[in-house]
Amino acid sequence: MRLSLALALAATIATPVLAEDAAPQRLSEDVRVLASPEYGGRAPGTPGEKKTLDWLVARFTALGLQPGGPDGQWLQKVPLIHTRVASDARMSIGRTALTQGKEIAVTTVRDAATIAIKDSPMVFVGYGVSAPEAGWDDFKGMDLRGKTLVFLVNDPDFEAEPGDDAKGKFGDRRMTYYGRWTYKFEEAARRGAAAALIVHDTGGAGYPWSTVNASNGENYDIVRAAGDRRVPLQGWIDHDVADRLFADAGLDLARLRVAARSKAFRPVAMTPLFSAAATVAVERIESANVLAKIPGTKRPDETVMFAAHWDAYGEGPADAAGKTLRPGANDDALGTAGVVELARLFKAAPAPERTLVFALWTGEERGLLGSEHYAAHPVYPLAKTAANLTLDILQTAGPAKDVVLVGQGQSSLDGLLADAARAQGRVVTPETFSERGLFYRADHFSVVRRGVPSLLLMALGGAADLRNGGRAGGQKWLDDYMACYHKTCDAWDAGWKLDGAAADVDLFHAMGERLSKAGVWPTWSAGSEFLALRDKSAGERR
Repeated sequence: MRLSLALALAATIATPVLAEDAAPQRLSEDVRVLASPEYGGRAPGTPGEKKTLDWLVARFTALGLQPGGPDGQWLQKVPLIHTRVASDARMSIGRTALTQGKEIAVTTVRDAATIAIKDSPMVFVGYGVSAPEAGWDDFKGMDLRGKTLVFLVNDPDFEAEPGDDAKGKFGDRRMTYYGRWTYKFEEAARRGAAAALIVHDTGGAGYPWSTVNASNGENYDIVRAAGDRRVPLQGWIDHDVADRLFADAGLDLARLRVAARSKAFRPVAMTPLFSAAATVAVERIESANVLAKIPGTKRPDETVMFAAHWDAYGEGPADAAGKTLRPGANDDALGTAGVVELARLFKAAPAPERTLVFALWTGEERGLLGSEHYAAHPVYPLAKTAANLTLDILQTAGPAKDVVLVGQGQSSLDGLLADAARAQGRVVTPETFSERGLFYRADHFSVVRRGVPSLLLMALGGAADLRNGGRAGGQKWLDDYMACYHKTCDAWDAGWKLDGAAADVDLFHAMGERLSKAGVWPTWSAGSEFLALRDKSAGERR
């Protein structure tokens, strides 16, 4: 973007405001803009993306930040592949026809104009986990090339009972990365499968069938190297439909669920064959992350990152009222507004010793794509990134007595959060829904998998203990919000009470002030699966 354009846009938006001005009003106004119809739901590759990027650059420019992207630019280009499976796709298991969006919901991220799978043998692979460190292998060496793999969602110990081999192997109810759909599709690709289907369960997935269906046959991926292949067809099959299809094949899915909790489990061949034929609209688009910075005075090569994702779901199927725009007001325009507010707060303060980076990612809703591209092509060395602090969905029901921590026990950042909360007269509450794997479902995970200590604030982790309404009020807010998750009703509301969201932003501000000091290096906890990754780069930190 030309600097003159950024400055012109900045002038039309607002002049910088004083640090003493109330944060809730600024958060609300920024969300109102980003979630407005003019921004089209902020889907990558659409006119709404350009408008969003222009607005964000203008905001950072007005606040006096410096471009933080490659070569002194505001934007880090993110090449994406965008696909849409035609609505008339023909799919079947044996003689049973399956309707896209009803019994089955599939997409592809392959750069191919057609999907053609004919009579692919189906294999039930349980939870589809290969974890040598846990002594667990669901595949037992079976050749799965060209086959359609059927997975259970979540981890082998999600429903485990005392006496089951899986009990406690994968964190009990706390989901690990092995439980995520992304891992299962990656594993299917590694094994040369023709297709990967996950049996949907609301409890195990952490969201209803309507959320799975929100893709409407559409998907995105980063453009990958030639040898980094994805499975040709990936998706979900409805729980009740799966029960019936297994029964038609002479199999009892309920019994197989129990069997999959044993280390002795072996893949189960299914008699029906899977077929799929569909045309695919494919385009390559160039999206972008927005990166701004405040340079450090003493250790400019060391960074602290504050992040959120700017994208939402754009247009989708019409709801009961005929609305098609999914504005993503809370998810994650509010988190984006929080990062902009953090930039303002830090810019108004004395210069930090370390460089502060403010990152707004593209493609989170399509699989953490913008953050994954950054992690694969970091602008700032990950070994010297002290921490990543991510905002993704904040509660809008007012001040709370606590802050819900997702992924408690992972790192020493927990202690910094507890200190910041204590200063606000709040306490830290562990997430209620650890089985949903929220720690693995937000953008911070892209750098986590490279060893960077990270902390996520996400209101979906559990009901807040509201100062006005208590835990019951927090649960009502959570229930009401989940009814709008990824839907047209995730819209800006002038009646939002953003005092609580502003207080959460202030928590990251307080943590960032400490992290901005040279010599403060958060560490992974002894039991974290990411400790060894960070240890590999220990020599680069002094």
